[in-house]
Amino acid sequence: MQLPVQSQSSLFAEAWEADAGPGDLAEIARVADRTGFAYIASCDHVAIPRRLAEAMGTIWYDPVATLSYLAGVTERVRLLSHVAIVGLRHPLVSAKQYATLDHLSGGRLILGVGAGHVEEEFEALGADFPGRGAVLDETVDALKAALGVEEYPEHHGERYRFSGLGQRPRPAQERVPVWVGGSSPAAVRRAATRGDGWLPQGDPRDRLPAQIAKLKRLREAAGIVEPITVGTIAEPLYVGEPSWSVGRRTLSGKADAIAESLREYRAMGVDQIQVRFRSRSRGELVDQMAAFGADVAPQLND
Repeated sequence: MQLPVQSQSSLFAEAWEADAGPGDLAEIARVADRTGFAYIASCDHVAIPRRLAEAMGTIWYDPVATLSYLAGVTERVRLLSHVAIVGLRHPLVSAKQYATLDHLSGGRLILGVGAGHVEEEFEALGADFPGRGAVLDETVDALKAALGVEEYPEHHGERYRFSGLGQRPRPAQERVPVWVGGSSPAAVRRAATRGDGWLPQGDPRDRLPAQIAKLKRLREAAGIVEPITVGTIAEPLYVGEPSWSVGRRTLSGKADAIAESLREYRAMGVDQIQVRFRSRSRGELVDQMAAFGADVAPQLND
């Protein structure tokens, strides 16, 4: 699940999150750890321009700091950047941060990456907004080298070149998974040819099968035989019969019915589902997480 509190766009944040803080975030992460969630995720924006602040808000925790903090209060759950806008930073800087996070967490990092969409953010940091797709392609290649097993990684690209520069600590994992976010044609191509996983962004159920088929075709055409982890973001969930309005798009009701609906994603070829729960408080959220972990999730896994 994408964590609440750490990003508070008006498009998805619940009202109670505005007054929440580190203690709430830590408790939610602990519950995810205890109740069997595969990963917890934190998003990435450096600064939000005024023209977008009403919709996006300006609360966006730094993903490396946030996931490192939560690594210290959890033991099992994996830590996903969903997604890191790695084109805003030199890949050696990102590699240093994320290698340290993987080292400190005992190998629990999944590096989710995306191109970004806020032009002013790129301009303020001196990053290339019009060319961000090509920058991301090369940055992924450079990060794979820099997050590998070599203490002195090498990359010789159009924008970035490095060799003879040692970075330790190395990641605890021999290979840090890189999941590519986005549903544009360029993002699907990037996931197919460079990713270990794909994180679609808002593909509805009726579009997802065609997107997955395209992803697989592109990957086969590129001669890549390694499997790719296909994800999706499910509709908002509420386990049980809500006593308040949870919105018409929310999947609610008995655990069996929710599980039956979510199993449709598996039939499409989805490997992991990112979930978000409707809630009016931290207490209601953690109750929802516990109910999902106990009653819904076991029906999704063979």
